[in-house]
Amino acid sequence: CIQNNYVGWLNGSKPGKPVMSPSVVKEWIAPIVKSEDRLFVFMVDNLRFDQWKIILSALEEYYHLEQEEIYCSILPSATQYARNAFFAGLMPSEIEKLFPKYWMNEDEEGTKNQYEAELLAEQLKRLGIDVKCGFHKILNLTAAKKLVDNLSNFMQNKLNVVVYNFVDMLSHSRTEMEVLKELADDEAAYRSLTLTWFEHSPLLDIIRVLAAKKIPVIFTTDHGSIKVQNPSKVIGDKNTNTNLRYKTGRNLQFEKQEVFEIRNPYDVFLPKANISSSFIFAKENRFFAYPNNFNYYVNYYRDTFQHGGISMEEMMIPFAYLKPR
Repeated sequence: CIQNNYVGWLNGSKPGKPVMSPSVVKEWIAPIVKSEDRLFVFMVDNLRFDQWKIILSALEEYYHLEQEEIYCSILPSATQYARNAFFAGLMPSEIEKLFPKYWMNEDEEGTKNQYEAELLAEQLKRLGIDVKCGFHKILNLTAAKKLVDNLSNFMQNKLNVVVYNFVDMLSHSRTEMEVLKELADDEAAYRSLTLTWFEHSPLLDIIRVLAAKKIPVIFTTDHGSIKVQNPSKVIGDKNTNTNLRYKTGRNLQFEKQEVFEIRNPYDVFLPKANISSSFIFAKENRFFAYPNNFNYYVNYYRDTFQHGGISMEEMMIPFAYLKPR
């Protein structure tokens, strides 16, 4: 479905386009900001829809669900692209064109998502929303505890956005931590691990405080993840990116039937690192592996949760608006 419709959705030639990363703020968040005195938006990185449902079960003591939607992540279904697009309200190539200082390509050194607060401010300005907005990035437990301690300082902001990274760490670290590989052996275990994490996380402490102060919240994400099983051989050069579910670069060699190929990145509003750059996206539960060290690579990454490619688990993701009980 994505392969047949994606380009058409983006260039306007195919009807039935779903809400996608760049339109979430405009379509859903902006009207809520206008209708509420105060609002907290939690962008939990890498949150699958099934993981969201588990977190919702733990939230229901404090909040009731006012609105729940599924939106479609752009490709690549990875933070650098999807989350920047979400906050900017623009596709990646549009960000690069309009705000070159806020965009970094794959081959450039440095953090790829360091200007999200600025991109969101630009989007709110375009939408005519003039509010005091706090932007908080929680990349580890220390930062999370600090936010809990300083919550009262942010209560005067009409809008607070909290980017919360833990679920992403959970999925990335599965390869490094054999313990997690044992714990999260399948989807059900992964969901259960998500709940255990959430119930003991500072995020739940924040939710309790906000509920007591009768502040509504939004929960959403930038992309999900899929448990990968089958390797797909790819050959690139030394500048090819490392993600296992999408590749971009020059002269990529790959198994044509196993990927969605975009020869001209501009067709899907993606930047070109150089004139002959193309993108390929893994389909179903495949992951890219290089022919050298192939068996080692396959054993290491098979059964891990990855993102960046095309699947419902990566692309069909939650948006929820909750009001205090």
